Amino acid sequence: MRSRIGIDLGGTKIELIALDGAGREVYRQRAPTPQGDYEATVGAVVSLIQSAEKGLEAKTSVGIGIPGALSRVTGLVKNANSTCLIGHDLKGDLEKALGREIRIENDANCFALSEAVDGAGTGAQVVFGVILGTGVGAGIVVNGEVLVGPNAIAGEWGHNPLPLPRKEDLPLPDCYCGRKGCIEAYLSGPALARDGENIERYEEGLVRARAGEINILDRDVIVLGGGISNIQRLYANVPVLWRPYVFSDQVATRLAPPMHGDSSGVRGAAWLWGK
Repeated sequence: MRSRIGIDLGGTKIELIALDGAGREVYRQRAPTPQGDYEATVGAVVSLIQSAEKGLEAKTSVGIGIPGALSRVTGLVKNANSTCLIGHDLKGDLEKALGREIRIENDANCFALSEAVDGAGTGAQVVFGVILGTGVGAGIVVNGEVLVGPNAIAGEWGHNPLPLPRKEDLPLPDCYCGRKGCIEAYLSGPALARDGENIERYEEGLVRARAGEINILDRDVIVLGGGISNIQRLYANVPVLWRPYVFSDQVATRLAPPMHGDSSGVRGAAWLWGK
């Protein structure tokens, strides 16, 4: 069975895995991400792919998850935490270097796809993969397909205002995007630390944010990723606390930890070519 390569292009490391046709990992390699150097980053990704294919003794499909998105207008990278990627034709430059087509998707979308294909959301019609870490983002998978949207921003719930702000939520905190009161400014890892690790207040904010999304999309399962996904009490408390906020007599939506843990994003990048 033909292998497929997935790459997670992170801010500090580039991780590559290869999966066989059954989804079994057959190869893994990591390299540090060159800091602030676009050309060196492209070179590092190409080198990893070439090394992996040499070890596998085969050409493979390549999917890459990035901390941003490709503009639907220009094809250039936008909204990336790794700012050296912004405004560059990453897909075109990698395809030129490799001599074949590759696929690039937002890293949160890759996370959601991994959990939908063979993870905590296996068999579900609508999977919402939520990243709760240094930042807050999400990916949406419907019937096994990543929902990107005409503006390539589907799932960017972290930059909506936190619903129903209370006295303890004020004053509205600044967000790096330039706005105030964004969900990310309340629910990221750094935000939780600034709030003195107040888990009860964090759960209440997460409930208000997630309940609104359930009312809009009515998804089957929400899978949490990122460092905060390791807080086990969230999976017991949040589904109880969101009931009053969801416009239904019952809430069948499941809240689940990621089956593939920290490897989910890079696995999802490999699945960008289909199962």
